[in-house]
Parts: sequence; C-alpha cells; structure tokens
Amino acid sequence: MNLQFSQLPLRQELQASLSKAGFSKMTPIQAQALPELLNGKDVVAQAKTGSGKTLAFSLAVLQALDSSTQQIQGLILAPTRELASQVADEVRKLAKSLANIKVLTICGGEPIGPQISSLEHGAHIVVGTPGRIEEHLFKGTLDLTGVSHFVLDEADQMLEMGFIDAIENIAVYLSPTRQTMMFSATYPKDIEKLATQFMHSPEVVKGETEALNKQIKQQFFHLKNNKLRFNTLKLLLLQHKPQSCIVFCNTKVETKKLYSELQQTGLQVAALHGDLAQIERQRMLLRFANKSASILVATDVAARGLDIDDIDMVINYHMALEPQTHVHRVGRTGRGGKKGFACSLYGENETFKVKQLSDLYEREFNPSPTPPLSLLDKPVYKPSMVTVVLDVGKKQKVRAGDIVGCLTGENGISSAQIGNITVQDNQAYVAIYRDAVKPAIRKLQADKIKGKRIKAKRLV
Repeated sequence: MNLQFSQLPLRQELQASLSKAGFSKMTPIQAQALPELLNGKDVVAQAKTGSGKTLAFSLAVLQALDSSTQQIQGLILAPTRELASQVADEVRKLAKSLANIKVLTICGGEPIGPQISSLEHGAHIVVGTPGRIEEHLFKGTLDLTGVSHFVLDEADQMLEMGFIDAIENIAVYLSPTRQTMMFSATYPKDIEKLATQFMHSPEVVKGETEALNKQIKQQFFHLKNNKLRFNTLKLLLLQHKPQSCIVFCNTKVETKKLYSELQQTGLQVAALHGDLAQIERQRMLLRFANKSASILVATDVAARGLDIDDIDMVINYHMALEPQTHVHRVGRTGRGGKKGFACSLYGENETFKVKQLSDLYEREFNPSPTPPLSLLDKPVYKPSMVTVVLDVGKKQKVRAGDIVGCLTGENGISSAQIGNITVQDNQAYVAIYRDAVKPAIRKLQADKIKGKRIKAKRLV
C-alpha cells in the first residue's frame, strides 16, 4: 500500500504541516485508518508502537476542529503521563499551521491548581490520563459537553492498569454522537468488549504487529528457587557490564522493590513507574538516556513510548504475561542494525512461557548456565557518563552552545568529553564523561554563563 497523504481530503493547513515535517507516504495503519476516520466513522485500530498511530488520530481530531470556538472538542486519553506528554507534543506540532489552537496536558502526579487555572482560560484539545481527567470532572472544573472526537490511546494498557471504571465515568460526560477512536497494540477480548460498550459499529483495522527480530541473542535462566532471582540478575549485570540496560518487571510494586535493592548494591540505576512525580520521571529518563544510569527498571506500561534506541541489553526480571509483550520488550535492543542481547529469568511454573516463545521464534530456548558466583565479590561497575544539573535554562536565555562554550573555554575540558545537553525552562542537564566531571563542575562554577554565576552539581 503506497498511499500519499496528498490523496486525503485534509485541510490545506494540515497538508502544509505534513509537508513541512517531511511526511508524504502513509504507514499501513494510517492508510487503513485515516480514510475511515475522516469519514467520521468510529475506528478500532491495532497497531504496534512506532507505527504512526498518533499522527493518524491527531489528523482526524484537527481536521474537524473549529478554532473560533473556545470549547474542548477533542479528548485524548493515554495510560501514562509520559505518553500523554508525547501525544500532546505531536498534536501541537501538527496544529501550528492552524490559527490559535490550544492543547492542554492534564495528568496526575502534578498539582491540580495550575491545571484548573489553564482550563479556565479555555482549550480546544485535552490530552490526559484517565484518573486526573475523572478527578476534574468530579470537581466540575472540566467541561466535555463539546467533545466531538474521543481517542483512547494504548487502550490495552489502560485496561491492564485498571482504568476501565474511570473511562466509563468519563464517557458519561461525552455526547453520544461523538466519534470514538481506539488504538491498541494488541486486540484481546477486553478490547472487543470495550469497543462494543463505547462505539457505534466501529471499523476494525489492523496494522503491523511487532516484528520478530530473530537476530537478537536470547538467553533464558531457569530459577530452581525464586530467592535466586535477584542474585542471578546481579550476576548478569556484573558479567556483561551493560552501559544501557532495561530490566522489565510486571508490576509497579515489583519495580519499586527491585530499584531499591539495586541501589543498595551501588549500581547506577533509574526507575520508571506510575508513582513518580513528573520531575522525578524526567530526571530518571535523562540519566538513562545520558548513560549516567546504566540500568532502567521499568514496567511495560511505563516503558511504552520511550524513544531511546541504543539499548545494549534487555533483562526480563519477570517473564512477560503475553508472548507479544516479550517480543516488544526484547525488540528494544538490537535496533539500527546493532547486535541485540536479551536475558529472561523464569521459574518452574513459567516453563510453558519459554515453550510458547520457542514455538513463536521457531527455535529451541534451552536454559543457560548462571554466571559464576565469584562475580559477586567484584566491585560494581560505573557508567561511562555522569549527568550534571545547572540552575539556569531557557528563561535565562541559556542555550546548549553557551554551556559548551563555558566548558571548553580556558582551563576547561574537551568538547569530546561532553555528551547530551538538555536545556529546560529553569535548568539544564549536561552529560559529561566520568573522568572529566570534577574539572567540568569546577569550570562551570568558576566562570559565568550569560553574565551569571551558576550552581552545578551531579544528578543522582
């Protein structure tokens, strides 16, 4: 299917946005879903992460938007703050060509007061998490009577997280004549039931499923006793010393527990789960993306939408609940033609899952020998980078170039010793090679940036 966006009856402004962003040919899920969506039909779309689904539903919502009315016309629900934020950013980029379109992100884990204030000033599209949207509705601070387009993104994950009651409560406030769009990576019976409950004769379209990457090296470790699970994980980390490794757990509780246990070993670790405040979440992701935290412990839901390609290794601390989830997890490594490596720990009662995967990948997965226990006597390894946080940002007119200029000035460090630089409103984060951190911090604190003395410290 080689359809072009120019063949769609889209507004001229949206065509201009697509052209400017370099989008010309539609992905399979876009080619199947967009004609139905633009005709006003309810659609259930099964599509893997990275298939272009966000662009599809964003175009459908923006196509019908009336910017002259200060009323919420589009509501997009996502399972996590991270995903909601990414979706809102994509919608804003597309909406730049349309006049005065306001997109608000309304998520939990953040103060509700500023959200109420923003809502009072009006919006056209709201992107949020079910729990916080429901809270605003109960408080009477959110009016959804004008919503004509309702989107459930990553619907399977929202069901898995127990958001069904919140979604049902939200739907009560929506017009029965709305158009509803549901996007999901998988299509279990629960999704079918949800579609029957919230949609009018929906069209079901299926895009690409997560591709099997048979080039990824996979090892499976059989645990005769669950008490061996943590030590086996630690042995694998000490043996392979990955600079960038995602460790998957099945629940938020398990993620928090494992993060705490790994921290106590001295390993540089970050965590991603639903209980983190937004600033904590951002910093965890920054440290991992900057390679100043070698290990990211995460649930499947929290890890969805992560845009970090260079992953050395994936470890399934707990086996995935579904084979397709396993495929998605291990597919985080071995991208861009690089060699991938994944390890999975399984107990006696999970042997059937390994058999399922052997059938899926059409190869035998026999248990691998556990690394030697002598590794536990070795000191833990350190990541190659350290992230330094500065107390200046965009609002102080500071750019990445200003930071580089300061660091590489007289008695400074080499530009080759500087990694990623992220400049936010009032802070900036710089990745520095470990052996250059002390002179880098001395240089930053001794000099001025934009005529201002700054504070710099390691982010831990």
